[in-house]
Amino acid sequence: MDKKELAISLHNRRYNCCQSVVCAFADEVGRDSRTLFEAAEGFGLGMGGMDATCGALSGAVMLAGLANSDGNLEAPATKADTYRRSRELVERFGQMCGSTVCRQLKGVDTGKVLCSCPDCIQNAVGLVQEVLKL
Repeated sequence: MDKKELAISLHNRRYNCCQSVVCAFADEVGRDSRTLFEAAEGFGLGMGGMDATCGALSGAVMLAGLANSDGNLEAPATKADTYRRSRELVERFGQMCGSTVCRQLKGVDTGKVLCSCPDCIQNAVGLVQEVLKL
C-alpha cells in the first residue's frame, strides 16, 4: 500500500487528518504510531474548530521537524532548514488546495468546498514525499 492509500485508510478508521498524515510516516521518522497519534490529536479539525491551519498540512509540517531536526537540545542547528522546508510545504499546499485554513477549504462560510479532507490528506502526503523525501 502506498503512503497516500495508507493515510486515507487511517482516516477511514477515524484518525483525524493530521494523525492520518503523520502516522503514515511513522517508520520513516523512527517514531511509534501511538506517540504520533497522541501528539497529532489536537491538530485535527483545523485547530480550534476549523478556524485555523488544515490538520493534514499541520501533519506535514510536524513531519518536517521529525525528519529534519538534529534533536540537539544544547545547540540546535537545524531550525532554519526545517523552517525553510515547512514554508515550502505551506506555500505549495496553499497553491494546490486553494487555502491552508480548514474553514475555507471546507467552504463553511461560502458553501464552496475548495478541497475535501481526503484530497487534503493526499496532497499533504505527496508534498511530504516531494519536499521531505520521505
